[in-house]
Amino acid sequence: MTKKAVNICIIDDDEIYQFTAIQTLKKIDIEKNVTSFYDGEEAFNFFLDNINTESNLPDVILLDINMPVMDGFQFMDAYVKLKSKIKKNITIYMVSSSVDPADMKKVEDYKDIIGYIVKPMKRGDLLTKFEDLQEKGVI
Repeated sequence: MTKKAVNICIIDDDEIYQFTAIQTLKKIDIEKNVTSFYDGEEAFNFFLDNINTESNLPDVILLDINMPVMDGFQFMDAYVKLKSKIKKNITIYMVSSSVDPADMKKVEDYKDIIGYIVKPMKRGDLLTKFEDLQEKGVI
């Protein structure tokens, strides 16, 4: 039986990070579809447009904190309100260059965020996260 492709969503306003993350994800040996957005509002609107099409929604989100329009925490606040309408379990990692303890502590307030990844992210870090998700049967 062939496993379905994993939908991965990158929400980050840094073009260089997005490019690097996409290139790193290409090297991970899983079937995947990668979607990217430059701010939380753009991503949230995608969620609203696809709320009834589970196959379009991401399985994994790599979410930046600091973005224009709607930052990562604002996205999470909106996501939490919408979550009851989403029929899919979505794994979310907060990804940020911030090493501010206040940001790391605030992430703990969101039970839907399963980890905090500090940029720049190494290929091995991302590979380990996805291997863990595979072992746990999440993806």
